[in-house]
Amino acid sequence: MPLVRCFISGVFVFLSCCYSLHAQKDIKFDLAKDDIQAKLPPLEVLIDSAIAHDPYVSFRNRQIFINTSKLRADQKQWMRDIGFQADYRYGTFDNFSTNTAEGQSPATFSTTRSESKYGVGVYFKFPLFDIINRTNQVNLSKTEVNQARDMVEVQSSELRQKVIRQYNELVVRQRILQIKTKYLETSRINMLMVEKEFLNGVVPVSEYTRISSICSQTESDYESAKMDFKTAYMILEEIVGMKLHVIFNAP
Repeated sequence: MPLVRCFISGVFVFLSCCYSLHAQKDIKFDLAKDDIQAKLPPLEVLIDSAIAHDPYVSFRNRQIFINTSKLRADQKQWMRDIGFQADYRYGTFDNFSTNTAEGQSPATFSTTRSESKYGVGVYFKFPLFDIINRTNQVNLSKTEVNQARDMVEVQSSELRQKVIRQYNELVVRQRILQIKTKYLETSRINMLMVEKEFLNGVVPVSEYTRISSICSQTESDYESAKMDFKTAYMILEEIVGMKLHVIFNAP
């Protein structure tokens, strides 16, 4: 499972890099006319890119690898109680021997010589605690692996929701900006008409001031909406971990 996850993440990173290289040409975008959804990669690509670049998901995947390695070590722990042992020695040894013949006193012989000695053997140990506790230790390690995998799923789910919310936030901000743009154009036309009528003495000062105040407020609302859109776009880039290379043409 960890290898499959790493392979899938690698594919997502590769696709994201391919999109980034393709998008280096920059995509021109008219805020007032174009639809931002048509200029962005598919939502699933953005989600996959965010998961592949998220440091918390990477941390959780590394934790899965660590816990899996620990589980394998616990499963093979019994092998440390079985081993192979070899011994080799070289030196000068004093050898004593006796020879007893019937009716005679024992004769003792002593020899000194340099020689090599070696021994080979297999040993088995069965600690009672290890035998009793092995099943619990293995089950605990399996639980830690499953827990780490669950944390990856939780983090990935939260990240998917975050990307979806930010993506929709960007779409809404553009639509609001389009509404503000149309209202701004209407307000500017009204202001030009009021200015002409004011200069011709048709519109009183109070009406001119009122229309001028409305136009100024409309300008301010438009600038705020434009900034909100750009902020939503930059946050989406930060979340997905790649540049989208969209150039905005604001009216």
